[in-house]
Amino acid sequence: MNETILKFGYPESLIRDYQSWVVLLRPQQVTLGSLVLACKEPVKQFGEVSPAGFAELSQAVADLESALSSAFQFDRINYLMLMMVDPDVHFHVIPRYAEPRSFEGQSFSDQSWPGPPALNLVIDIDAETSERLRDSLKSRWPSA
Repeated sequence: MNETILKFGYPESLIRDYQSWVVLLRPQQVTLGSLVLACKEPVKQFGEVSPAGFAELSQAVADLESALSSAFQFDRINYLMLMMVDPDVHFHVIPRYAEPRSFEGQSFSDQSWPGPPALNLVIDIDAETSERLRDSLKSRWPSA
């Protein structure tokens, strides 16, 4: 796995492993269910992803949207490909909510709705809650 994938908590944060991509629970939750979709190929530019990797990206996106919709009924979803600090190809996947959502009895608000997501405004959750969130999303993942 590349440095970017490791930085975002792999393997503990792993939700789904594909041939060319991994879906990770983002360690710093911007909104409830924030993810990282990272390419496993040794590429630093999006255009360098292999044709097979691009084809598989469609399935990974469909699966993550299905799981997030099932879990939290997001209103919108933002895909941010920033790659300024972490140079390997990856997206920050930020589900967006007009109204607060709850998980295990705790309420979570989208602090920057309806504007662009503010990556510096993170939800404070402990390690146990993070694990349960990861496992909840894994359990909702469409079958392989």
